[in-house]
Amino acid sequence: MEVTCLLLLALIPFHCRGQGVYAPAQAQIVHAGQACVVKEDNISERVYTIREGDTLMLQCLVTGHPRPQVRWTKTAGSASDKFQETSVFNETLRIERIARTQGGRYYCKAENGVGVPAIKSIRVDVQYLDEPVLTVHQTVSDVRGNFYQEKTVFLRCTVNSNPPARFIWKRGSDTLSHSQDNGVDIYEPLYTQGETKVLKLKNLRPQDYASYTCQVSVRNVCGIPDKAITFRLTNTTAPPALKLSVNETLVVNPGENVTVQCLLTGGDPLPQLQWSHGPGPLPLGALAQGGTLGIPSVQARDSGYYNCTATNNVGNPAKKTVNLLVRSMKNATFQITPDVIKESENIQLGQDLKLSCHVDAVPQEKVTYQWFKNGKPARMSKRLLVTRNDPELPAVTSSLELIDLHFSDYGTYLCVASFPGAPVSDLSVEVNISSETVPPTISVPKGRAVVTVREGSPAELQCEVRGKPRPPVLWSRVDKEAALLPSGLSLEETPDGKLRLDRVSRDMSGTYRCQTARYNGFNVRPREAQVQLNVQFPPEVEPESQDVRQALGRPVLLRCTLLRGNPQRIASAVWRYKGQLLPPPPAVPAAAAEASDHAELRLDAVTRDSSGSYECSVSNDVGSATCLFQVSAKAYSPEFYFDTPNPTRSHKLSKNYSYVLQWTQREPDAVDPVLNYRLSVRQLNQHNAVVKAIPVRRVEKGQLLEYIVTDLRVPHSYEIRLTPYTTFGAGDMASRIIHYTEPISSPNLSGNTCHFEDEKICGYTQDLTDDFDWTRQNALTQSPKRSPDTGPPTDVSGTPEGYYMFFESSRPRKMGDRARLVSPLYNASAKFYCVSFFYHMYGKHIGADCDLAQGVIHWQGVPTAFRVPMARL
Repeated sequence: MEVTCLLLLALIPFHCRGQGVYAPAQAQIVHAGQACVVKEDNISERVYTIREGDTLMLQCLVTGHPRPQVRWTKTAGSASDKFQETSVFNETLRIERIARTQGGRYYCKAENGVGVPAIKSIRVDVQYLDEPVLTVHQTVSDVRGNFYQEKTVFLRCTVNSNPPARFIWKRGSDTLSHSQDNGVDIYEPLYTQGETKVLKLKNLRPQDYASYTCQVSVRNVCGIPDKAITFRLTNTTAPPALKLSVNETLVVNPGENVTVQCLLTGGDPLPQLQWSHGPGPLPLGALAQGGTLGIPSVQARDSGYYNCTATNNVGNPAKKTVNLLVRSMKNATFQITPDVIKESENIQLGQDLKLSCHVDAVPQEKVTYQWFKNGKPARMSKRLLVTRNDPELPAVTSSLELIDLHFSDYGTYLCVASFPGAPVSDLSVEVNISSETVPPTISVPKGRAVVTVREGSPAELQCEVRGKPRPPVLWSRVDKEAALLPSGLSLEETPDGKLRLDRVSRDMSGTYRCQTARYNGFNVRPREAQVQLNVQFPPEVEPESQDVRQALGRPVLLRCTLLRGNPQRIASAVWRYKGQLLPPPPAVPAAAAEASDHAELRLDAVTRDSSGSYECSVSNDVGSATCLFQVSAKAYSPEFYFDTPNPTRSHKLSKNYSYVLQWTQREPDAVDPVLNYRLSVRQLNQHNAVVKAIPVRRVEKGQLLEYIVTDLRVPHSYEIRLTPYTTFGAGDMASRIIHYTEPISSPNLSGNTCHFEDEKICGYTQDLTDDFDWTRQNALTQSPKRSPDTGPPTDVSGTPEGYYMFFESSRPRKMGDRARLVSPLYNASAKFYCVSFFYHMYGKHIGADCDLAQGVIHWQGVPTAFRVPMARL
């Protein structure tokens, strides 16, 4: 069987008019990894299909001059996937063990400053097939009269896959179909998007008690095999049922050992039991074995909900929850509430007064409170009342109300909170009521309304609170909506009214509010004040570094601009040349200097003596920043031309080769004309270099220069260094590595062809990243040890002398191994080419185990992928 594949390519413009060989970036994405298939979908979009867990490898091949920089980005899938910018030619994007969330559209952006950037994309489709999950649901109808109960069973099979899976239901070894009899239905529930298939067994019959298998398949895409799950349906099949060995709410003391048992009372098949804790994982040291959960020496932090879940894929999981409460108390607080009826904020004789006491406890409702006055239990009377749950206060708060306050009511009141009979320490809070007990006032100390500090230093914001008792102070941000304090909290309490900041940063600048806390003080409208924090920081300038080129004798203006800083003004600017202090520039009027946001230095003429490093140090009284300028009349570096067609030329009479080196000069008009180039050639791993001078005439922007480097030894690689020279001297050097590649004679339309009779196989090379290699052979040279009945007896000519390319796919080769030949680089700038291949398919597994050979041909740097069906021989 012979198949001819014809590839035709459109011509690509070689250069842009008016710019010499400068050309905008062009890009093409090719794959070099473990792709299952690359195809065009129905909207002409390139889709790269890969199996989850394989290696994704995409290459962005670019053309254009100067050589474009490459940047990879991605949309869809996981939003966090982004790939860094790089300037490496043929940049490869590689993702080991790709996950399904990493599918999406990948963009290669290539730009070189000429024209608009080139952007190409490819959609990566990650394919996978998870293990299916089979659940069973049963329904029993009502019993009516003497009729038997009708029982219906639903076997629900669910799987995650890409592409959508195909479902096959089997009873034993027999495949079931929809409505094959009155007792079987197969359907897809609504809104499941092809991920679920249900097998419905209606009016259950004796023959329906059997083993059922749900087989899922993605039709072997990417070599993903089918998967299956089996369930045995019997007349005892039942969902799980549970009961607990303890009450659903369990209150224990700290330090006790807790054991909870979750007992199975039903379920067939035997359910699996699992314990979980909410929120967070099980406590450290907790041991869950089957249905028994043990927590040694339980602590308050171990409180929470513990869930016992039983599953056997029949019906819904059974779940029992234990609310474990470990007795604890913390945060004793109090409030003083003056007579609210008379809208008073002061304690006055003859008016009512309420003292409130609260602790945070677990369990909250079990807390008891006792009140003492001057060390003795408070006696209840018509004027002294104790209430437990005031609707205006947090739950389980004890309040002592004093009606018609008398002078004799002044004294020290003590509230004691306790857990009766539990080994938990009591908490108490003390409140003093007297004529000196007054509501608070708050203010900012004189001279502290604005606090100015330098970035990185500690700062202290202070508010003074007067009154008795003196409450703590709450701090918050004012000028930034929903802004948090440096501690990460929206509110921060300080007992002494001082907010201490360890290391301030510029984003901490702003207005801070201090206000009296409601608890541990008067329950009145909060008093508040404000403090301004002013964080000073050194200046930020631009440019941080700048390369300034100019021809000899021409003037240069250097400018250092203040971008940000506090204070936002330049206090001083100092210029240095090669580290030496320069005289200050001419003075400017005071008003202009105050408002100036930049410093300037003018050089009347660039000379060899004035070339070098200039620094401008700008200060704003807090710190300084430096602008660095490199002033020179040096020529810019050459720009190597990478798209030279067939740059390697071999010499048949010797083992030498030549290399056509082409380049342009970057911004030749920025400085004095280039007089010549200095070329240095050094063989890799050698120290000695050959240096030659290359004279040139006036070089124009975009002009392609050329020099043939001779006497290079096959097959060694070399480092090339090229330096332009002007009247100023040496300019910037550019370097590149050149490698020996087998020269080819490009086929043309007059009939010249290339066959595998050529020992160099038409310039094709074995891919170093594949798993094994192709072999060039004919009927006379083929290995006698190769597998029998594999490979063609001859090439397409039918003669034993004809050569062909062959690979052995028997052991140790395995599914997924690749052997790849990479074509040479063809110049398609002026010609069309015809590429044809003959392939051979032979073996008893033809049609059952067929694979695809893959290859890429690069036409003028733009790859064209070809795919040829090959038999797994």
